Amino acid sequence: MAVAEFLATPEGRRIAHHRRAGRGPGVVFLGGFRSDMTGTKAAHLDGWAAAAGRAFVRFDYSGHGASPGDFAAGAVGDWAEDAAAVLGALTEGPQILVGSSMGGWIALLLARARPERVAGLVGIAAAPDFTEDGFWAGMTAEERDRLRDEGHVDRPSAYAPEPTRISRRLIEDGRRHLVLRSPLELPFPVRLLQGTGDADVPLGWALRLLGHARGPDLRLTLVRGADHRFSDPACLDLIVRTIEEIAP
Repeated sequence: MAVAEFLATPEGRRIAHHRRAGRGPGVVFLGGFRSDMTGTKAAHLDGWAAAAGRAFVRFDYSGHGASPGDFAAGAVGDWAEDAAAVLGALTEGPQILVGSSMGGWIALLLARARPERVAGLVGIAAAPDFTEDGFWAGMTAEERDRLRDEGHVDRPSAYAPEPTRISRRLIEDGRRHLVLRSPLELPFPVRLLQGTGDADVPLGWALRLLGHARGPDLRLTLVRGADHRFSDPACLDLIVRTIEEIAP
């Protein structure tokens, strides 16, 4: 893979990214919590974009992957600002946003703030509001007390050897960026992909998003047995077909 370039954001952060020139509407891949742009889905879509001649951008939020910063000190609002900077500086015209897990939440925040820059949205195990409905809702009373008093809670991760640090700031900032507690208008094609074997994002979350959002063209596709990674060959092919379905 080519050496990453860096974008300086208005907030003073440096965002590592790879940008591929091509026809529009381009595709912007938004990764998940603690993931990076070298993951299977991002790499597969980059290869597809190269073969299809489609403009494509993948990047690392601050504190993720090759982007400098303290991951544990970050929050959804920071990462949404990073994504907005990428959309504004590295793309032209409406884009198809492809958001995986937390990236699905960030894609919805971008779509709410800049609907004129969105040609379509694909959510892969999208996890809007997960800091509240996942992390906070799943904490014990003792963990909530520790979060308040110590400023963080460490939890085991299924995806990394070290635990995930959940900060008080992550929870409090997340509450300022919830998208399922107020109207959510999505005036463009929206496709939600969800595995029934996902142990991290419950099927009910996908159904809630589908029922809450309003738009002329919203669809949910369930894949029996697919897990949260949604990265086996059949799932990767489905992601590409879904993008091609809504990409002019």
